[in-house]
Amino acid sequence: MIQITAGELLAERFELPAISTVTPRYNLAPSQPVGVIRVAAEGQREWVALRWGLVPAWSPEPRTAYSTFNARAETVADKPTYRHAFRRRRCLIPADGFYEWRTVGKRKQPYCIAPTDDEPFAFAGLWERWERDGTVVESCTIVVTTANATIAPLHDRMPVILARADEALWLDPTQTDPAILQPLLIPCAPERLRVWPVGTAVNRPGSEGPDLMAPLPS
Repeated sequence: MIQITAGELLAERFELPAISTVTPRYNLAPSQPVGVIRVAAEGQREWVALRWGLVPAWSPEPRTAYSTFNARAETVADKPTYRHAFRRRRCLIPADGFYEWRTVGKRKQPYCIAPTDDEPFAFAGLWERWERDGTVVESCTIVVTTANATIAPLHDRMPVILARADEALWLDPTQTDPAILQPLLIPCAPERLRVWPVGTAVNRPGSEGPDLMAPLPS
């Protein structure tokens, strides 16, 4: 995942209070902290860093035995791991792009996917708070759905990229009806995204910097 928009621009785009500092990240990986927008107890939006990989509050440990980096849109309302967060703890995960891989022969070719309008979009996310004996872990997951026509040549799934008009509804903590929320979890319009091949340096989680997004020479 890519999060590189400056704090003042994020605040303007997502109706946030001033954000002091946002460190540009060109290669965010699961288990790392990601920037998330949620509604605070006082009712205003806030920008926080949460660990990518949701840990439900009832988990005996601050980890799970299975992958929780993504939550499937088709089952997110019913699965025990996600159903409480789906009703009560939804969030926006702003992104300037993400990566996907396509198998070419015996290797996997990475591709960068970014918004065609160069404005950060918002993934549909869920967050949770795990607490035991004074230890607190706040974590999140990205809801994924079937791929649209732009992503389908690379993968059969993609993150839910919310329509801008639906972001407030997704964040609204007073809205708990799955019948209203579930229809938001659909593939975005193909024309919202552009795709290009990039170098394999992005395969290493420790790699960083704008060069990771550079198109391969044609």
